[in-house]
Amino acid sequence: MIASILLCAGYGKRLLPLTKNIPKPLMPIAGKPLLSIWLDRLTEANFGPFLINGHHKFERISEFINYNKHRDIIQFSYEEEMLGTAGTLIKNIDFIKDGGLILHADNYCLANFSEFYKHHQKRPKSCLMTMMTYKTSTPSLRGIVKLDKNNIVTKFYEKDDREIGNIANGAIYLISKEMVNELKNNFSKCRDFSTEIIPAFLNRIYTYFTDQPLIDIGNIDD
Repeated sequence: MIASILLCAGYGKRLLPLTKNIPKPLMPIAGKPLLSIWLDRLTEANFGPFLINGHHKFERISEFINYNKHRDIIQFSYEEEMLGTAGTLIKNIDFIKDGGLILHADNYCLANFSEFYKHHQKRPKSCLMTMMTYKTSTPSLRGIVKLDKNNIVTKFYEKDDREIGNIANGAIYLISKEMVNELKNNFSKCRDFSTEIIPAFLNRIYTYFTDQPLIDIGNIDD
């Protein structure tokens, strides 16, 4: 089993008024809460236990967990003040002390997570993390990566208007035990994963490309 942190604390402002009373990770996709889709697919791929954080409408997320069939392997972490993507990871770093998965649970993703993990296990020795990537039609709204011939991230551009490319960061990461130790020792004050963690690990991030749907449901059109 692979310990996993599912980030669920955002406000979902771009999805208003839908998120006025429902947190974005509980938005129904074909009638099924997005977070339920995540938990079902990940447990089928041998991921778990899970830590799920919450802030906006956290009561709804807590209630969802209490009635979810996977509740026995879920730990809920309430954030009175949002800690940010890196802040949540650092606060709960011991939950994945031997390495694990961290992802934004407001994305809809049908990638093969068993293959993702196998790919991570075969990463170059120099790499401490594997990032899932995908092709985007809106690169200026995403984090865009530049890769070397071994599919290692050499440059990262977060929401850049320049025409840089269309291979995007899927905000789904497998982190090694070695990276966990480095984060604990050197990144204890960080709050944002994309702007503070990723740039510090350039040339040490392996990538796994998926051609399956990976959609940020951040706005009504998506």
